[in-house]
Amino acid sequence: MSEDGDMDQIVESSNGKELAISDASSDIEPCVGMEFESEEAAKVFYDAYATHVGFIMRVDAFRRSMRDGKVVWRRLVCNKEGFRKLRPRRSENRKPRAVTREGCKAMIVVKKEKAGKWAVTRFVKEHNHPLVPTPANGRRTVLLSQTPDEKDIKIRELTAELQRERKRSAAYQEQLDMVLRDMEEHSNHLSRNIDDIVQSVKEIESRR
Repeated sequence: MSEDGDMDQIVESSNGKELAISDASSDIEPCVGMEFESEEAAKVFYDAYATHVGFIMRVDAFRRSMRDGKVVWRRLVCNKEGFRKLRPRRSENRKPRAVTREGCKAMIVVKKEKAGKWAVTRFVKEHNHPLVPTPANGRRTVLLSQTPDEKDIKIRELTAELQRERKRSAAYQEQLDMVLRDMEEHSNHLSRNIDDIVQSVKEIESRR
């Protein structure tokens, strides 16, 4: 939040950028009417609060403006919100996934106001599960929307693999472009040689 001046903690946002927040701000409890400069600032604040209190934040539902399509409403929830849909197991030998959704109602809802700031319009404090507070012992890095279950770990692994594949693909594309340029130059060289040969043949025939 803009009111906090002491910045001694780093939070990594969902787009990879690091945002600074203070340890003091994580002690502040959300309340209806609390304002933020942006949606991202609200996420950073609630994520720090969640870590301090002892739960993990998840970025949940949103609404867009009918006028320009931009997000104007966002719900931030506990990662144990809702219930996971039960699906038939493909194999009896497959280990069942850990239960990570317990129907927790804790959340905040933020809405963009006409002045451009984001304000808390709803705050549910109570959780229906034990909380595990994080000790305040120096700097830490928190990844927004990160959850500890296997699905999210797999998503991060696949994202990293995708980035590596994109870099590899870019390198292959560069090599292919070089080969194509060489082929084009060679083709142009052959065309010039053929033209020279044809011109020479014409000159020889004209002398006869």
